[in-house]
Amino acid sequence: MAIDQEFEGAAVAIFVAAVLDSLDGRVARLTNTTSDFGAHYDSLADIVSFGVAPAVVGYLWLLKDLGKLGWFAVFLYVAATALRLARFNILAPKTNNGFFYGLPCPAAAMLIATFIWTVIDFGDFDTIYFSGPLALPQPWLIWILWFVFIFCGFCMVSLLPYYSFKDIKSRKSVSFVVLLVIAILIAVVSQDPSTILFLMFLFYSFSGFVVYLLKSRKGGHVGVFEE
Repeated sequence: MAIDQEFEGAAVAIFVAAVLDSLDGRVARLTNTTSDFGAHYDSLADIVSFGVAPAVVGYLWLLKDLGKLGWFAVFLYVAATALRLARFNILAPKTNNGFFYGLPCPAAAMLIATFIWTVIDFGDFDTIYFSGPLALPQPWLIWILWFVFIFCGFCMVSLLPYYSFKDIKSRKSVSFVVLLVIAILIAVVSQDPSTILFLMFLFYSFSGFVVYLLKSRKGGHVGVFEE
């Protein structure tokens, strides 16, 4: 889609990939089809969906105008995605404290995809200006996108703690309150999917910094193997 200049559709496709990625493990467990092959193949799929795909979309959309600097940003992002997945495969069996260390790749990809999706929803690319309430000259927009790629790459390879939501996924049944929250969340997101999802993933990307500072301030252990 990005090659055909259908950038909004490409961003939505990355969102669909993130939704499916949240379901594949549960489906494998429910059907008793988990395997080491599946785990490794999942990582390869994640590199494509959440590493290569966002990089291609971002580069063809705006970053190509920066030449080598644009190429550098997307290359760094893809490399960080691969490193993040490799580290996750090693550390996941050894950590059990409700946190991921480093921004998860789907969340990083969603931050980029929803940013692009939101800009296109508000934007008018018949001019060099980004119209709407977030009006900016397009050169500024290119550098913001460049920074988003660098920021996501840094967060993925960092050891910042991000809440994993594993305690919710591990439950066999879901409480009424959780179902109500999910229903409300769907209703809210449906009002303006691109913008609300972007704000959600932006908040999540910064939550690692907040949790790290709070734990450090309380004198708690913030290492990978915290129990």
